[in-house]
Amino acid sequence: MNINGYIDLQVNGYLGTDFSGENLTEEKCAAACEKLLANNTAAFLATVVTSSEDIYERNLGIIANIISRPQFKGRVLGIHAEGPFISDKPGAVGAHNPAWTKKPDKAFFDKMQNWAKGNIRILTIAAENPGAEDLCKYAVKNGTTISLGHQDADLEQLKRLSQAGAELLTHVGNAMPNMVHRHNNALLAALAVKELTAMIITDGHHLPAHVIEAIINAKGTDKIIITSDASPIAGMPPGKYNVLDNIAVLEENGLLHNPQKQCLVGSSATISECIAFIRSLNILTEQQIKQVSNINPLKVLKIN
Repeated sequence: MNINGYIDLQVNGYLGTDFSGENLTEEKCAAACEKLLANNTAAFLATVVTSSEDIYERNLGIIANIISRPQFKGRVLGIHAEGPFISDKPGAVGAHNPAWTKKPDKAFFDKMQNWAKGNIRILTIAAENPGAEDLCKYAVKNGTTISLGHQDADLEQLKRLSQAGAELLTHVGNAMPNMVHRHNNALLAALAVKELTAMIITDGHHLPAHVIEAIINAKGTDKIIITSDASPIAGMPPGKYNVLDNIAVLEENGLLHNPQKQCLVGSSATISECIAFIRSLNILTEQQIKQVSNINPLKVLKIN
């Protein structure tokens, strides 16, 4: 399958449509997908965050029906399930609802994949959770790529999950506690495991420029994927919104955050805006930008 352009492995919604929302319909989902694809996104994974069982059953099925529509073939490439097998700890849980997190559970993952009609292409889990290694092996054996994120994992835990088949790191440098040990922390541990490809959000808010450059220097461009983590508010004007069960503020400069939790709530940027920001830093060549925004995502998804 030949896909030219920017490929985004993490899109939570667009223009007010929330792929994890209780009001999602096929019509709303299709309209959001069409508008995003018309706005310089070549292809993407629709992301469903940590949710209630009812939302999973309903929304995974809706998105699966959209994926099956002919007009979205080769463009809505599948689903990224960002949870529920993540940390419930403050900081690591990010903007997700800790009450809906679950310990790694192969039977529940089977339910999710059944509701999704086999379309879950990436599953984000926390490496430190008991049972994570077994779930990783099981999911990988059944064709799902494991990404490690929303965690407070140490080096040995990340290495163990990498050896179990995990390939990715979900938005490295985010969804972690604000205060960490200066040496022993999830960010430095993630950079130390060379086998894991780092997804990073380059919207100008999630990571400072020097951190972006440090991650790229540590991993090398063959182990970097740019993603937007676009929230349902991406493309909307500044204001106050209910986003992923958070009262969030979208500032004039594009920062989308929950002032009470003091955390970000996804990004207000699309993948093309994230690429524009990293291009402005003058740290990657155009060929390297293609590598991190097209070649590497296709490789992870096993799309030739």
